[in-house]
Amino acid sequence: MTTIHLHQTTTATPEQVLAGLTDFGPGREEIFGNSADSYLKVHREGPHDADVTEGSSGIWETLHYDWTDPHRVVMTTTDSNLWGGASGHTYTLTQEPTGVTDVDAVVVRDGKNLRGRLLAIVLGLFGTRVLGKQFKKSIEAIEARSDGEGGENTQTHEG
Repeated sequence: MTTIHLHQTTTATPEQVLAGLTDFGPGREEIFGNSADSYLKVHREGPHDADVTEGSSGIWETLHYDWTDPHRVVMTTTDSNLWGGASGHTYTLTQEPTGVTDVDAVVVRDGKNLRGRLLAIVLGLFGTRVLGKQFKKSIEAIEARSDGEGGENTQTHEG
């Protein structure tokens, strides 16, 4: 099992980040590069949770999204061609007194087959760098969508 911690600071508010994370409409792939629109299927969507299948490049997972707490989005993997067990994502959104929002993400990858276990090992070695770049692009896209700015005030802190 591999756990990857990512951190990003943005001028988008926690509400704007939450809106981006939970927008399951067309064009999702413009914000989340690992979520191709051709894979996207919303099975159920409620006011504070959803069941959604998404993925790209032959890797897919069905996630149960829970944002009952508007400052924390928990995405639990319920089905996947690679991931099982404790797999999922947790985003914590904290507005700082300066007005910026800290976005902390924890990604857990628990391979359920040989391909998944091998990819989890690779992510353990390179995941912070690889997923960190995509995470930064996603937060910048949410920020740009939210306030029309290109994300020049965004900072990334890996670790």
